[in-house]
Formats: sequence, C-alpha cells, structure tokens
Amino acid sequence: MQLLDGKAISSQIKSEIKEEVEKWVAGGGKKPHLAAILVGSDGASETYVASKIRSCEEIGFSSTLLRFEPTVSEAEVLEAVEQLNNDPDVDGFIVQLPLPAHISENTIMEAVNPAKDVDGFHPVNVGKMCKGLPAYISATPFGILEMLIRAKIDTSGKHCVVVGRSQIVGLPMSILMQRNDYPGNCTVTITHSKTQNLKEICQSADILIAALGRADFIKADYVKEGAVVIDVGITRVVDPTKKSGYSIKGDVDFNDVAPKTSYITPVPGGVGLMTICGLLTNTFKAAKKEIYQ
Repeated sequence: MQLLDGKAISSQIKSEIKEEVEKWVAGGGKKPHLAAILVGSDGASETYVASKIRSCEEIGFSSTLLRFEPTVSEAEVLEAVEQLNNDPDVDGFIVQLPLPAHISENTIMEAVNPAKDVDGFHPVNVGKMCKGLPAYISATPFGILEMLIRAKIDTSGKHCVVVGRSQIVGLPMSILMQRNDYPGNCTVTITHSKTQNLKEICQSADILIAALGRADFIKADYVKEGAVVIDVGITRVVDPTKKSGYSIKGDVDFNDVAPKTSYITPVPGGVGLMTICGLLTNTFKAAKKEIYQ
C-alpha cells in the first residue's frame, strides 16, 4: 500500500505555481486575484475559505472575501456576483457551497461569468469539459487527476467505479475518467443511492472513487486486492476525545481498507488539499486568459 499524500503533492504544486507567478509578474503580468463569496458561518466552509486565503498569500495571489449573513436575500448575493463579474481586477471567484435553502445554487452558479468561474461549475464550463474543449475543470476532479498523474498510476483500460453522482465531483469525475486522454480511457461505472448490488460493483473496481458523504461507508469487503482508492468524503463526526469535539472522516474506513489497496488517499490530508490546488491553477489560467480571452 502506498499513500497518495495530498499534503506533500499540494505543497509541491503550490511551490510550482508560486515560481510561475513570480516569473509572470516580473514579466509584466497582472498579479492573480481570487475572490470568494461566503454566506453564513458553516464550520467546514469557514475552514475551507480560510485555507484558500492562506494559500493565495503563500503563492503571491491577491484575495478578497465577501461575507454575508445566512439571512441574506438571493437578490443581494446575485448583486455581489455581478459586482465581481464586472471587477476587472478580479480574475476568478467562487461562491462557497452550500448556500442557505432559500437561495438557489443553480441560479447563483449560472449568474457567474464563465470566464471567472474558477470552480468549474457553470454549465458552459461543464459543457466544454464534456466536449473535451478547454475549460475550467471542477477543482476536486482536477486535484484527483493531478494525484493520479504524479503517482504515475496507469488508468488505460481499467474499470473505474465512482460512488456518488454529484455535479461537483461524481458526475464530472466519471466523464473525465472515460475521456481519450491520460488520466482516462477507463471503463466507468457511476453508482448512487439507488444502485443495486453496490458492494459487488465496487469489488470489480481497479480504481474506486468514493464521493458520497457518508463516513466510513466503504469497508474492506467493498474493495478488491490491489485497487486504487480515492476518498473524496469529508464528514465531521462527534469525537469527545478531540479538543475540537469532532473528527474528520472520509467515506472510506481507512484502517480497514488500506491493507488491500495499491494506493489510497487519507482523510484528512488527501483530496481536500488538492481541491485548493485545482482552484489556484484555474485562477492563474484566468489571470493569463488561457481559456477565455
């Protein structure tokens, strides 16, 4: 078993981006600027946004955070989106999810200018990705692809099973893993809450990507010997032994599953850190106008 260490890989990627940014700015390029809209004070969202801001500082980006109370109206959030769309200094921005129930995530996402949609959620970017055209790839799938590349994991002809069909991870991941490219060329099965014989399907996976949001759901008997296991789940579980009062768990029961795998990601310290690298990479592409002119 080898660990796909998100901490080590993300640190390497951030160092690479920092070096490229320094050269870009020294050559007269604009300092990349990432903004974020945060509604409410969800603990996981707060942690994630704070990590993004720290990462921006580390690699030489500018960053802006627009905060709103959970009672903010949808119209006010749309106004903030339009403000960032029209700000020439902001290269890319995200609207941190989840949003309160009274605000439509689809309405907000579709209001973002695709050229500044560095989360890769806008239908234009999703459609371009499906067509194999240049696009901002969703940050988490981007991070997973980068892990596979840097570990030199062979994907061609492999059976990839994706557990979860969210528009943020499961769906784009299934599309990317079957494309005629590397990583890709897999035979992909996408599974979800209505899938019958889920355990048997998972047992046939050469590459198993778990993105369903249920702590420790995937046990050793779901995994075949030598499989590559990518754990996307991040769930807070009450843990009185911790100072914070909770532990962070993935979708995979790591201690149970790890001995059977060839490669596995830990939680924390795995895919989550790579997601931020995907966001930073997309923002730098936006600053350089690589995707949209």
